[in-house]
Amino acid sequence: MAEQPARRRTFGPVLALGLASGVLAAVAGTKPWVAAGGATTQTLPGMPTVGDPGAGEMPVAFALALVVLACWGVVLVTRGRFRRAVAVLGAVAAAGLVAAVVVAWTTLPDQLRDSLEAASALGDPGADVVSRTGWYAAAVVGAVGSLVATVLAVRLVPGWPEMGSRYDAPTGSTVAAPPPEDASSLDLWKAIDEGHDPTEHPVDD
Repeated sequence: MAEQPARRRTFGPVLALGLASGVLAAVAGTKPWVAAGGATTQTLPGMPTVGDPGAGEMPVAFALALVVLACWGVVLVTRGRFRRAVAVLGAVAAAGLVAAVVVAWTTLPDQLRDSLEAASALGDPGADVVSRTGWYAAAVVGAVGSLVATVLAVRLVPGWPEMGSRYDAPTGSTVAAPPPEDASSLDLWKAIDEGHDPTEHPVDD
């Protein structure tokens, strides 16, 4: 049974990795990933908007990073199978984040070049070099870290510490029984409600 304590010890490090990676990916998703040098400078944060003829914005990485962070928050306050299902959802979102970063490697530079060529046709001199910024590297680190942490969570979450059931909201089916000393009083009131005089006909215990 030494495996259970070992899994419990992984809770802190995996959680720290997941939160740090998710925050890094979220911040990087709001920053420019591609920049053009030269006389005309243009930047593209995130992914290009589908169908937009210009250089648009689609913060896919930012949105997926928020999903990953939200899943970590739910994992902290839930238990059992639902907790593991949320960890699986976080892993799927992290995989989507990695896919967005991979697609952006070729998509963003190409779209920026097309935008600059269109600008050159209108008389703009264009840019000399199209390059990826440091925020793209940060997004790669955040995406990979998020995927590793969430996959580990799916595997290890059954052995992690859970929030106690005393913090659960009370359900409607749970009705507290009256204290023993109040039982006789309840019987008296019930007899009066039915039209009986409990002083003339004492209620049996």
